[in-house]
Amino acid sequence: MRRVLLGCGCLLLAAGCGWAGPSDGDDGRQPGAPDGVTAVAGSATSVHVMWNAVSAADGVRGYEVYRDGTKVAEVPGDDRMTDVTRLAPGTAYVFTVRARDREGRLGPPSREVRATTPPTTAEDRSAPTRPGTLTGRAAGSRAVQLSWSAAQDDRAVVSYDVYQGGVRVHSVGGGQTATVLTGLRPGTAYVFTVRARDAADNLSPAAGPLRIATPGTDDGTATAPTGFRAAARHADGAWYLDLTWVPPRTDGTVTEYQLELDGRTATSIVWGGTAPRDEASYSFYIGRNAGESHRVRLRARLPDGTWGGWTPQRAVTTGR
Repeated sequence: MRRVLLGCGCLLLAAGCGWAGPSDGDDGRQPGAPDGVTAVAGSATSVHVMWNAVSAADGVRGYEVYRDGTKVAEVPGDDRMTDVTRLAPGTAYVFTVRARDREGRLGPPSREVRATTPPTTAEDRSAPTRPGTLTGRAAGSRAVQLSWSAAQDDRAVVSYDVYQGGVRVHSVGGGQTATVLTGLRPGTAYVFTVRARDAADNLSPAAGPLRIATPGTDDGTATAPTGFRAAARHADGAWYLDLTWVPPRTDGTVTEYQLELDGRTATSIVWGGTAPRDEASYSFYIGRNAGESHRVRLRARLPDGTWGGWTPQRAVTTGR
């Protein structure tokens, strides 16, 4: 299997990166204020901010995170968390989040949440111990409950990071040893780990892995790329498959796809820069012979670490 890394702007048809200018007028159409906002110190110089997704008539294009009234981060509309870095140790901060829709309208700020970074200490190269046994269970078809025993550190554990499929999906304060993760898929197997972090950003070994399967069924339709098209193209004496598709709408950014050709995995397509959100394209070499028929389909690795559903299979024949 080949693995292809695509840099920012390569082999994709993406919408422009610029946003329309702010439109704060109260016309009743701008997005609402995000709720469920939390802020947890991740180290002496960083705070992890999370919030719930906002619905908007024209779709949410992105979120803006403010620290003490100053905008410090912009994240895509599919994301619901970010790390605010370069903070001062031992300092209290106030955070709010605002949503911006695809027409450029900026919604009202969320309620204020506060977080205080721990004070800096002498040079610390000692990581916390591994958190104790990680346990959990499915809480319905779209959520899981996780718990673990506290890790130990020569100074203090500041936060715990929760990973799913190798991707950090959640963080809680150092005094918390349980959490609930939502937004999962029914009938899906997940693998979770937890790591402890201290004020110097030292990370512990991971507790787990813990495998949990959510109940129910999921045929993958909602997580498959849409608008999938395939066409044969002849260039420089060789045949290529030109593929285009629309990434699935998920709570996060899709950066990797698996391509299946004639029933076998052919390659992984990975974006190393800014992944496309509106339409993606990829050209795949299939040989020099005319008159050959091929079947191709595609699926995405979702932000929760699982594979989404396959696109419909497309049949393509190279010309003569």
